[in-house]
Amino acid sequence: MTIPAHDTITSPTNPRVRAAAALRDAAARRQTGLTLVDGRRELARAAAAGIELVDVFVHAERITATDADLTDLLAGVARGGARITALAPRAFDRIAFGSRNEGLVGVVRFAARTLDALTMPGGRPLLLVEGVEKPGNLGAMLRTADAAGLAGVVACDPRTDPANPAAIRASLGTVFTVPLAVATTADAIAWCARTGRRVVAAMPEGSLLWHDAPLAGDTAILLGSEAHGISAAWLTAAAAGVIVLETVRLPMHGAADSLNVSATAAVLAYEARRQEANRR
Repeated sequence: MTIPAHDTITSPTNPRVRAAAALRDAAARRQTGLTLVDGRRELARAAAAGIELVDVFVHAERITATDADLTDLLAGVARGGARITALAPRAFDRIAFGSRNEGLVGVVRFAARTLDALTMPGGRPLLLVEGVEKPGNLGAMLRTADAAGLAGVVACDPRTDPANPAAIRASLGTVFTVPLAVATTADAIAWCARTGRRVVAAMPEGSLLWHDAPLAGDTAILLGSEAHGISAAWLTAAAAGVIVLETVRLPMHGAADSLNVSATAAVLAYEARRQEANRR
């Protein structure tokens, strides 16, 4: 059994290597519609989700034909049209994510859908994420949505980039499987109003404790940035009767006034899951 590489590149200045490395930058991702996927598990989940794989680069000295599972994965993506290229160590280091690499980096065509194009199941809560720029937090929330069986995730801020390779890695590839949309705050508010989604916003001064608010069913769990919280547009829309909004808080017993946003998302997601189980 052999690795199905189409060719081998030795130079880190090769144009294809430079183009792949440039995808670590948001501008290059926006211009091309492509991004990088680091790791075997993440690449396998992209392929299973039907994401278009354009290129797969393998470290020529770390990937061996004795790794049958990986060889089967590479053979499968090659049959799907991806080009498999072996890279010499210096060339691979140029596109890899620091020391956290498995000798495998893919180039995929991926972008989150708009709200109008998103198919999301009703009757289950979802996460609304506003102003969360750190890719690690976004990836962790996608993992939470996947694990808790939520309806999906809506990122309502153009600065939030689900195609960031760090977000993809932090999500363990669930960014490709969880229903996901990117929207403006105004569009997200209008969508909640149109679909009858009740909004439950987490904030330090929330009026209800997290377990006292109804979170199951058609609920949108809203989380804002750790620095600024949610935008005033949500409260304005609620005051005008456009949406139904409640606020919740998690009690803090130490020096910090809030949890990391992804930790808050996990607490509320599993509370929603608990409430749903109790309704049955």
